[in-house]
Amino acid sequence: MNTLDSRNERGASAALFTIAALIIIGAAFAWYVQYTSTHQPRNLELTPEAKQYVHNLKLSDVEMKANESYMKQMVVEINGKITNNGDRAVKLVDLHCVFYDAYGQLVLRELVPIVSTRMGPLKPGEIKPFRLPFDTVPESWNHQMPSLVIAGIHFQ
Repeated sequence: MNTLDSRNERGASAALFTIAALIIIGAAFAWYVQYTSTHQPRNLELTPEAKQYVHNLKLSDVEMKANESYMKQMVVEINGKITNNGDRAVKLVDLHCVFYDAYGQLVLRELVPIVSTRMGPLKPGEIKPFRLPFDTVPESWNHQMPSLVIAGIHFQ
């Protein structure tokens, strides 16, 4: 009987291991699908339609803070608001944040969303806050507000 019980225990252990492995693989696949759907590369060129509309999008109350994290790493945070003064709902708005050094040389350029599907669209007349954290700004940065340039607009 001991050999039969031993075989049953090994079989049950193998089945549990297989089920756990399948759950982990399924969770990893679900994460990958969600990540790729929210982090798709965006078209970096403004369409003619977006170029005409860009003057309707206004950034305001833009402030910058630079703090040192508990890991002794510089974290730069830019907070502000975006207003849609136009007549169309905007689904996505991407900004180029361009950081310079003391000599005016580019040290970091990052494309960041300030309106995304996660936040919901920016409707006509609506104002939404945004927060842009950066933890990869080089030490050579001049500690001035980076240039903020609208790089992409997608309409709803």
